[in-house]
Amino acid sequence: MKLTTKQLLLLAGIIAFVALLFVNLENKDDQMLLRASSLGGLMVFFWFFDVLPMYVTAMLPLALGIPLDLLTPADIAGAYAHKFIFLFLGGFMLALAMEKWNVHKQLAQTIIRLVGSSKSRILLGFMLSTGILSMWISNTATTIMMLPMVLAVIKNLDDQENSRFPRFLLLSIAYSASIGGMATLVGSPPNSILAGLLDQNYGIDISFFDWMKYGMPLSFLLLTLLYFYFIIQIRGEKGSNEIHIGIEKKPWTSDQIRIIVLFIVVAVLWSTRGLVLSYLKEYDLAFTYGDEHIAILGAIVMFAMPSSKGTPILVWEDTPKLPWGILLLFGGGLAMAKMLEINGVITEIADLFENFKDINVGILLLIIVTIAIFGTEFMSNTALVSVFVPIIATFAVKSGFSVTELCIPLALSASCAFMLPIGTPPNAIVFSGSDLKIRQMAQTGFILNVMAVLIVVVYAMLFIK
Repeated sequence: MKLTTKQLLLLAGIIAFVALLFVNLENKDDQMLLRASSLGGLMVFFWFFDVLPMYVTAMLPLALGIPLDLLTPADIAGAYAHKFIFLFLGGFMLALAMEKWNVHKQLAQTIIRLVGSSKSRILLGFMLSTGILSMWISNTATTIMMLPMVLAVIKNLDDQENSRFPRFLLLSIAYSASIGGMATLVGSPPNSILAGLLDQNYGIDISFFDWMKYGMPLSFLLLTLLYFYFIIQIRGEKGSNEIHIGIEKKPWTSDQIRIIVLFIVVAVLWSTRGLVLSYLKEYDLAFTYGDEHIAILGAIVMFAMPSSKGTPILVWEDTPKLPWGILLLFGGGLAMAKMLEINGVITEIADLFENFKDINVGILLLIIVTIAIFGTEFMSNTALVSVFVPIIATFAVKSGFSVTELCIPLALSASCAFMLPIGTPPNAIVFSGSDLKIRQMAQTGFILNVMAVLIVVVYAMLFIK
């Protein structure tokens, strides 16, 4: 039987891993460091080459961490049941309700109808819709929803073959989905994974509102620059500038309005949590809550709130549609980081950065952001953040840099893969669902990657401390 490439890589990874486990070292600390490095290396190897589904690879610490004495049951529980996992779970359920009752389509179509029917306005409408939705709904689901509408608009073009507008309209939803996800903690997994790692290992609490202060302005800035860059690219094209959008106007239903109201309430509670807790503390009221509690409470209300059909807005039979794998991936990343940290691997790798401890912070950020943006073209952004953040955070502590100053730009950069279809799910969805060529995506994406490096570095130096 002829083995496939993935099967050969799987076999090679397992053999190398098992062989390293049988290496006996006299010093116990060195032995544990080798074991942790072996398991961590196996996970990175599987993630990089997509040997197993990334969610399955994320379960390796759950299966092997305790048997190999690399993690305690408390470590495992703290990783796979971290508070940010429940923040994501609640956010996913709110997004599921929006998708089930087509709230996301209604929002997108309303925005697109409002902006107008010229090419520049249609581009603006799709970018705004995609970016705003991706702040709250997964960028994958947002892109899947927006792509058919984009293709419908492209069909109404007079001269598709000689126009660059279809290409940039398609790329706009892929890139806007990734950029929009940078704005909130639930917008993209790397955001919450970073917050979880800093909370778990350094006691640095980044609330929903704290992240919005960093991510929202940068997301808006990148979307604005992306829009004007695309406008320059399509400027001066021949043919009609007016396009028939072909989107049917539908009234908002009572169910959609209920979901929107609840969603706004949850968003307001997230944004004002710090102020409310400060008020409660001032009056010595022993009551506290986190962003994850708000998210889960909002989800529970969805299962209790009646719809116009008499059934609740969400029923349990809807939940198989939730992206459960992301929660496993999140937990696996935290577990791997904890395993590498307590067994000395992170410290050893961070020591390799000693040569950079006296370097200017701007140059250091340029190196980190460049590695993150171009690295995530070939590796899952979630995996990259899970591996890279603990290393940079440990280096920052040892070298006197601010942990957030280096790590938040790293996590934000992980959402800026614009070159290749494999870089992000939105890229892959748009590429596979259209006639875009890799060369077209790579040419545009490389320029945007370079722009993103410079923008993130300058933004970080000015606003992230």
